[in-house]
Amino acid sequence: MRFEAADWAVVPLDNPLAHDPSIIGAKAAHLARAAMAGLPVLPGFVLVPASRVSGATIGPEPPRTGHEALHAAWRTLAEERDTPRPLVVRSSSRHEDSAESSMAGHFDSVLDVRGWEDFVSAVRTVLASARRITPLRPTAEQPPTGDDMAVLVQPMLTSAVGGVVFGADPVEGRTDRIMVSAVRGGPDQLVGGGTQGTRYQLTRYARVVGGDSAAHDGPLSRGQLVRLVSLARKTQRLFGSPQDMEFGFDGEGRLWLFQARPITAMTRRPPRGARLLGPGPVAETLPGVLQPLEEDLWLTPMSQGLTLALDIAGAAPRRRLRGLPVVRTVRGRAVADLRLLGVVPPAHPLLDRVNPAPGARRAAAAWRVGRLRSALPLLALDLMADVDRALAEFPPPAEMLSGWLVDAVAWGRQTLSALHAQESLAGALLRADHGATAAGEALAELAEGRSRNLTDEQLIARHPVVLTLLPPALAARPPLPATDPVTALPRGVGVLPAREGLRLRIRWVQEMQVRMLAQLADRLAGGHGTLPLSRLALLRWDEVVRAAQGGGLPADLADRVSRPDAGTLPVAFRLADGVPVAAPTGASSAPDQGQGAGGGFGAGTAWDGQGQRPERPVLIVASLDPALAPLLPDLAGLVAETGSPLSHLAVLAREYHVPTAVGVIGATVRFPAGTPLTVDGGSGVVTGRDVPRIASVTAGQEPAA
Repeated sequence: MRFEAADWAVVPLDNPLAHDPSIIGAKAAHLARAAMAGLPVLPGFVLVPASRVSGATIGPEPPRTGHEALHAAWRTLAEERDTPRPLVVRSSSRHEDSAESSMAGHFDSVLDVRGWEDFVSAVRTVLASARRITPLRPTAEQPPTGDDMAVLVQPMLTSAVGGVVFGADPVEGRTDRIMVSAVRGGPDQLVGGGTQGTRYQLTRYARVVGGDSAAHDGPLSRGQLVRLVSLARKTQRLFGSPQDMEFGFDGEGRLWLFQARPITAMTRRPPRGARLLGPGPVAETLPGVLQPLEEDLWLTPMSQGLTLALDIAGAAPRRRLRGLPVVRTVRGRAVADLRLLGVVPPAHPLLDRVNPAPGARRAAAAWRVGRLRSALPLLALDLMADVDRALAEFPPPAEMLSGWLVDAVAWGRQTLSALHAQESLAGALLRADHGATAAGEALAELAEGRSRNLTDEQLIARHPVVLTLLPPALAARPPLPATDPVTALPRGVGVLPAREGLRLRIRWVQEMQVRMLAQLADRLAGGHGTLPLSRLALLRWDEVVRAAQGGGLPADLADRVSRPDAGTLPVAFRLADGVPVAAPTGASSAPDQGQGAGGGFGAGTAWDGQGQRPERPVLIVASLDPALAPLLPDLAGLVAETGSPLSHLAVLAREYHVPTAVGVIGATVRFPAGTPLTVDGGSGVVTGRDVPRIASVTAGQEPAA
């Protein structure tokens, strides 16, 4: 862009005007405040549009403008003691380095600038970058322009060791930790993403508590780490929050601060005592995203049934079972309390061993469990017979009155609670005498039906066991899966053990509810067009009952939207302000273990940045090149073979909540485009999407506290 010295004013960093980020930009303003507070900041000046400081009287004298003022300021820095020295020319936009958005690496910096002509060219380069790079955030009121940009000029320091120090751990969300990443040389090679660097995790008293295994042989000495921790604490006191800083030690061992800005996108940290949740076994029954009515129809009865089973088995205190739902939804997906179901060991096994309460509770339940073990098969047969009889007695939905339709769905909710309770107890208490399953019988029926050229609807009507192969949904039913031509012969549902028979009835009751509600949706629409079942799914059950009783549909139904599919949830996680934070599962993840750079947990399809972008892309790259920043919006994950969690692109990825793993060796070769992946930005683990399921009460384990 055009640069005329007469249009620009020179504001030295020691001028009080330099403390105002609205005038000189946040980057320069932070350095000016740090220098005023006595922190080790190099001298310098800032070029700002003259109109921005017109009439300013703050300071000993107004800012000077014009070619002579600019040339004099340049000479003061570039010819110290008549010895030429290089300069660094950097951006200081009013849009970067804020508490909401760092825009790290968005604008140009020019290093090793020598001579007047090169200096003018560097200023033009920095100013041009304001127009060339469009901000990634679509919510920005206005894109940055040259008028928003100021230019920071300082001497260029040749660093013996440089890097980045964070006054908190943004990946783990810990404010009691300080993160340092350092390399030999200047910090530019680290923040650019091309160099891994040596990582140190320190306490606020400079004790090393984590980081790279080779940190003891790293570029920083113990004394230098102590000085960096002191610098981090001083900047936090000065600015009121932990800061993201670039630093360098010169050849004489002096520490210099090159940049300080607020840490953005700190990972949320779950509160103490947060429940350990996960899809676990409930995902087998309800694998997809549940809409509100689906949640009320199917998830609530499941939670009630599992609660009853855990209570009967004495697996948890009744007070806890009453206060916490065993099953709930997170991002629309069904998840269970893994500790309540006994899926994971207790948090404090030694305390539980000496605590008499769990043992006494299980001893009190032993008598009824013992009686139930012998009675459960007959109880299950009675319940299945009652369910089969009730389902057979329902006339076609079109012949039923609206009130009868509602009663049938309500009966289904109550029955599902009983079925889930007995199914869970059957899995825990009964031993199957053979391996027959509802899914196996369904596949056999499907193969035989396909050999007779039966359609999906004919197959379901003739052999409803095949519904086991389809998840319940208040939407268009997907087609039945393909099957191999060679499979076992069907033997009939009568050969299924109690638990499998109960599972099958659960699916039949859900299908009955879907058909009743489809008929009810047609009637609720009346003469005002149609009401698709997928729209009815946006209501709650009490709203459906109210509408069926003549109360009308909610006025805001047209404005409601379906819950989106936000991707796969971690196997185990805790919630922090409603956001899932993955928890370690103890499974070995090598060689897919990298270094977590934050952003949460995500799942999608590997993409190399070329060709058609998948619906949920996980970008696989060799290094964290800042030029990749425009690709960040809507990424499901970011995996890099090298790079630091404190680099510019990693900072931006956290701001966009993109799960990021760095240091994943051979990622570009091992994860070709199209590979289904999950990325844990906390641990750095990259795995296939189909993660191993955890066994539980419903998978045959006995409930445990």
